[in-house]
Amino acid sequence: MDFQFAAEEQAFREEIRAFVRSELPPDWGSAAYNDREDAPREVSETSRAFQRKLADKGWLTLAWPAEHGGLGAGPMRQLVYNEEMSALRAPGFGGMGVAMVGPTLMLHGTDEQRQRFLTPIARGELNWCQGFSEPGSGSDLASLQTRAVQDGDDFVVNGQKMWTSGAHRADYCILLARTDPEAPKHRGISYFLMDMKSPGITITPLTNMLGSAAFNQLFLDNVRIPRANLVGEINRGWYVATTTLDFERSGIQRIVFAETLLDDLIGYAKRRGADGRRLIDRPGRRHQLADLQIAFSVGRLLSYRVAWMQGQGLVPNSEASVAKLFSTELQSRFAGAAVNMLGLGGMLSRGSAAAPLDGRLNSYYLAAVSYTIAAGTSEVQRNIIAQRGLGLPRD
Repeated sequence: MDFQFAAEEQAFREEIRAFVRSELPPDWGSAAYNDREDAPREVSETSRAFQRKLADKGWLTLAWPAEHGGLGAGPMRQLVYNEEMSALRAPGFGGMGVAMVGPTLMLHGTDEQRQRFLTPIARGELNWCQGFSEPGSGSDLASLQTRAVQDGDDFVVNGQKMWTSGAHRADYCILLARTDPEAPKHRGISYFLMDMKSPGITITPLTNMLGSAAFNQLFLDNVRIPRANLVGEINRGWYVATTTLDFERSGIQRIVFAETLLDDLIGYAKRRGADGRRLIDRPGRRHQLADLQIAFSVGRLLSYRVAWMQGQGLVPNSEASVAKLFSTELQSRFAGAAVNMLGLGGMLSRGSAAAPLDGRLNSYYLAAVSYTIAAGTSEVQRNIIAQRGLGLPRD
């Protein structure tokens, strides 16, 4: 079987590499690791300026249809773009708006919603957050209790959302709320676009193990959302949400970015320590690194499969879950192996002069705890694979 990309796709790879190297500072690869809540101002400003240039080229919305502000490129060309931007550690994805909200509105939104939101999303002008999870509703998302009651031309929303990444910087939130408390739990939920400047929204940051406050709680007290911001049919929001989640789970970025860290680790393993020895000369470590490289190659192929299916007009539902499950479990396994391989120094964080590789792998190890939980836990993915992919019964 030939896994080579077409000549025009290979040429596009080279174009991306040349553009990134010309537009980002030479040391961006290391600086990008600091692009979090306490990032230096110049890092965040460089990131925003770079994404505006990507929007000017149409690359932020590469695979969007031309009528919605995109270039109409196929899924494989989009995959090439995602691969290269991840490998170069470039801030080139346009966030949730480009990857999830825009495609969802193309499928389920009204003409007015598309006209109102797609162009600003394509320009990288709107930041989005996701109001799905709640304190008592994570894996069993359909059990959510946030209520939306219709009042004239508005819905009045009360409730609480949890783990809302980037809410403190978001302009809008894609929000799930229960509009029919008497209906079966999957059939009484609606999907809204909530203006984050609306009165009644309180945002409380949650600091994680990395010291980052990207997570937030949202408290919603009589927040009014216009009916015009209801996406899809009332009480049918669960089916809109599953579309959003399919887009969230099918990316190759998580595999490629982790693979760049594996390359860093292999480079470190080839250096001679104070005793003149190299980690890679130890058979156990060398075999472990080879095993990880093979596993990452498998992860890439699973993501290629998802992109190929999309290019054939197929819906990669369970296949997206396979790619997500494999890649996040691999990320967790790699993070643990990497920190152990570095020894005691692997426990040192960024800012420590003695931390191997500037503490990048320590930060990744701490972050990897969440990877098998975010965007649907591994257990949820296994259920999807079993039921939708293999046709196994629920009980």
